[in-house]
Amino acid sequence: MTRDARRLVGEGFVLAGGRSIRMGQDKALLNFEGIPLVELALRNLAEVTDQRRIVGDRPDLAHFAPVVMDSKANCGPLGGIVAALRATASEWNVFLPVDLPLLPPGFLRWMVGRVSQTGVLATVPLLAGLPQPLAAVYGRALLPELERRLKAGETKTIRAIIGAAESLEWLGPRTDFFCVETLAAAGHFSAIETAVPVRRWFENVNSRLDLDFSTAS
Repeated sequence: MTRDARRLVGEGFVLAGGRSIRMGQDKALLNFEGIPLVELALRNLAEVTDQRRIVGDRPDLAHFAPVVMDSKANCGPLGGIVAALRATASEWNVFLPVDLPLLPPGFLRWMVGRVSQTGVLATVPLLAGLPQPLAAVYGRALLPELERRLKAGETKTIRAIIGAAESLEWLGPRTDFFCVETLAAAGHFSAIETAVPVRRWFENVNSRLDLDFSTAS
């Protein structure tokens, strides 16, 4: 499949709503190899869509890209996902957290290509058996049920996503949880240009030590 065929007819959203408590300062603006993390995330999303926005209570980041304010305070990433799905008119949308600098953009292209084949409501990678729901592709059809769950007090992203997907009437599979290590071993990511091993793709930056370690990789 060509790169153009893998471009998503939708939007890409950088989740930047965290308070960066462990970092001690705003990690969205911290540099990774000379580039602010928020700008790097936007560049990576540019590999799959021309429409990109930032999600979070961060009007100060508007000079990087348009900002979608969180739908509800103190609800974590789920609130940001709901706000993004509410703001978009696109059927499928790619999400990427601001603090994942080692995830290669080629993986996003691969994941979008997978969605174009499956058409499922939620496409979520697994690493070491753990879901990575903030670097995923979600269908806007999830919005009403996610809003209901968020209003009811649900803040666990993966639990809300699975519950919302399974509660909807949908032809075919509703969710696609795929094991990154298994697919890498089978050669599915051989075309992705990166020197970073798969096991490190989803390392998030939560402290300056994390940032220094990632930069040294």
